[in-house]
Amino acid sequence: MTTGEGIRVLVADDDPDIRDLVEFKLSQAGYAVQAVGDGLSAWEAFQAEPPALVILDVMMPGLSGIDVLRKIRESGDASVPVLLLSAKSRDSDVDTGFAVGADDYVIKPFSPRELLHRVNGILARVR
Repeated sequence: MTTGEGIRVLVADDDPDIRDLVEFKLSQAGYAVQAVGDGLSAWEAFQAEPPALVILDVMMPGLSGIDVLRKIRESGDASVPVLLLSAKSRDSDVDTGFAVGADDYVIKPFSPRELLHRVNGILARVR
């Protein structure tokens, strides 16, 4: 089942296994995925060409996912939806993610199928 139709998604996670898994699952669904390994690369990729959706790991070296999310929300493309991925599962961590401007928050470990449903749902709401 392809739903992505070439829609651009930026994925940033410093764990290559998770990054590859997310990239594979989204690519399988037809999304055009750009995957990077750290927050600075994510911010640079976002600035170069804002995607339809950004998926950010919260804990990355250098710029964290929260830092990148703040930069996105302060940018001229603040309406681009952002989904946070994190092993941080405390209510306060989730609350922080939403307070900074996340559109969704998925706790690791996660089901790749559920992540795809969340991505499809976010993009359906903003289109």
